[in-house]
Amino acid sequence: MTIVVLEICRITGGYVSKVCVCGSYRLKTPTNQRRRGGPHGLGDPDDLSLRKVEENVLIPKLIREVSRQEKCTEEVQAFTQCCCDSGLLMVVKCRNENNLLKECLAKWFTNTEFAAACKQRYLAERSEYRRTGITKKRREYNQSVNSESM
Repeated sequence: MTIVVLEICRITGGYVSKVCVCGSYRLKTPTNQRRRGGPHGLGDPDDLSLRKVEENVLIPKLIREVSRQEKCTEEVQAFTQCCCDSGLLMVVKCRNENNLLKECLAKWFTNTEFAAACKQRYLAERSEYRRTGITKKRREYNQSVNSESM
């Protein structure tokens, strides 16, 4: 039985993993083969499903970044200014500004409509990456180089 399973693995490119003590085996495909598809082999651009790491890490990271850069700019500037003015005593002197900043960030982090908008933004960026094969950072760099050369 093991020889047959190994032959199947060689054909499909998967590998064998033992499932139970009774000796039965199952075929698993490597992660890099499961996500293939689309024009550049990076995944289907129209796929809206999320992996656990995207759901639990990448989208909350995007929510924090967007809320810090777009929603809580006044609080961030006030806290930054206070820290620059205070030096080493910023821990004591900037508590008020820090609390205001944390409240603002928490407000936007718990806002479900804002989280849904950030999720759509992430899916659009991922879709564009899967469609073109060019990352967001690379696209922004190319646009800045093109605008400077004109």
